[in-house]
Amino acid sequence: MDIISEQHCFGGTQGVYQHHSASNNSPMRFSVFTPAKAKEGKLPVLFFLAGLTCNEETFMIKAGAQRHAAELGIILVSPDTSPRNTQIDDATGDWEFGEGAGFYLNATHEKYRQYFNMHDYVANELPKLIAKNFSADISRMGISGHSMGGHGALTIALRYPDQYRSVSAFAPIVAPSQVPWGQKAFSKYLNGEAEWSQYDACELVRQKQLVGTILIDQGLNDKFLANQLKPALFSAACKQNDQALLLRQHAGYDHSYWFIQSFIEDHLKHHAKHLFAAKTRP
Repeated sequence: MDIISEQHCFGGTQGVYQHHSASNNSPMRFSVFTPAKAKEGKLPVLFFLAGLTCNEETFMIKAGAQRHAAELGIILVSPDTSPRNTQIDDATGDWEFGEGAGFYLNATHEKYRQYFNMHDYVANELPKLIAKNFSADISRMGISGHSMGGHGALTIALRYPDQYRSVSAFAPIVAPSQVPWGQKAFSKYLNGEAEWSQYDACELVRQKQLVGTILIDQGLNDKFLANQLKPALFSAACKQNDQALLLRQHAGYDHSYWFIQSFIEDHLKHHAKHLFAAKTRP
């Protein structure tokens, strides 16, 4: 693991790091905020997955999360949204697909499967790397994300319910099989619609139940709300399987990080409640 940069931040360390990813067969970057409290012992970890066009620094720079994480004693980890420099001819130049738009799945199409395996990277490879190189207790992990990253957080938590103690999302793509962003990505990354359901939060929550409450915040002035996000579909799916969901909808707020800044403290406190509990999940 190589250090790209490290800065002092709220008494802790904000860093950007790079390593070779076996999952994605390429170099990957990720950001970590380590609070000063890590000097006293291992801390729980919150993974935050960013959205389309973003990278490993977007959340750390724009969300204003470090002050709250320092106070609560939570390590923050934010990976890049895809591998880079894949040399695949249609993996660049389209903000909805390819580099910067990995969709947190494991590609099965021959053209993409060598590099685009963000699902395995986030769920398996990255936590092990964090445990090895930071003062992190990965038996106490939470996961969150925004938009495409919210989709990733929900689907990964539902696929690995015993691995995450807490889950939340900002303006997530909850039904990718039913909206243009998801349909475009799935039709290229995956070999047929039979594979789509394993990366669709609405489909997964009908089959699996998380202990505890999923927290979702959604702005009602979000220009993607009606066509791409459709939180009502996830709410209905949760009700079908008695999954506890707190869906908060906020007038005036859009899809930007100004929205995330406004409610990030609530999300970190939501995660802290479960990450510091002795036995509960999520």
